Amino acid sequence: MIQEPESFAPGAAGATAGDEAGPEATRRAAGVAESSRANRGWWDRNADEYQVEHGTFLGDDRFVWGPEGLDEVEAELLGPPEELKGKDVLEIGAGAAQCSRWLAAQGARPVALDLSHRQLQHALRIGGSFPLVCADAGALPFADASFDLACSAYGALPFVADPRLVLREVRRVLRPGGRFVFSVTHPIRWAFPDEPGPEGLSVSASYFDRTPYVEQGEDGRAVYVEHHRTLGDRVRDIASAGFRLVDLVEPEWPAWNTAEWGGWSPLRGGLIPGTAIFVCERSEMGVPPAEG
Repeated sequence: MIQEPESFAPGAAGATAGDEAGPEATRRAAGVAESSRANRGWWDRNADEYQVEHGTFLGDDRFVWGPEGLDEVEAELLGPPEELKGKDVLEIGAGAAQCSRWLAAQGARPVALDLSHRQLQHALRIGGSFPLVCADAGALPFADASFDLACSAYGALPFVADPRLVLREVRRVLRPGGRFVFSVTHPIRWAFPDEPGPEGLSVSASYFDRTPYVEQGEDGRAVYVEHHRTLGDRVRDIASAGFRLVDLVEPEWPAWNTAEWGGWSPLRGGLIPGTAIFVCERSEMGVPPAEG
């Protein structure tokens, strides 16, 4: 069963006018509410295609941190697998809950959360005995200190207008000393075209331009939003939310991976990083004040 807070209704964000002709790609401001609405609708509409296209690579019960294929089995960013047994773990932006399924196999007690109801229906299709929760990562429906660990493999953080809201919420639901590990598109990629071939190797935009990437219908309503933060922004966001940055992992492209995934490819992966993984621990010093 997919659990949903009363403030959310599946399928609330549908196709917007003009989608039939294809959305317009632009760079413009997009706030918290618009980003959430647009991305919930986009993932609900595109979940089926996403799982068909990438399901084999992701597997049903693997924990993959990004298109490079770095696996938690080898990375151990959440800790040694044998130490996961009995741990309460929150997966944010779980999609079809492949990572949660792997965590459950290690003896952990995962909860898989996603903004998209349709993505979680794929989690139901694959199966698993852990809870599925449809909610916004900026307003987690859990009590304080509910989890030992939290993780997010390309979930939520790239798509929210204010990542500090998510980080503060994650810190709130973690127990003292809890670890949060999340992966996002490496910030340097925003300076390059999102192309897997040679055309994606020349700088085309300012790395420091933080204007969101927006796809919108003819009526101007956003149907997809992605937000850019520089590497320094991410570090400051983490610290201001009450975390300590333990490690920053930039996976190298492995020789075995010959696949292309959007703008990720062996060509680009051998020259510039494509993924950044932030390993954070809840700090008990300098606790940030609650925002009013």
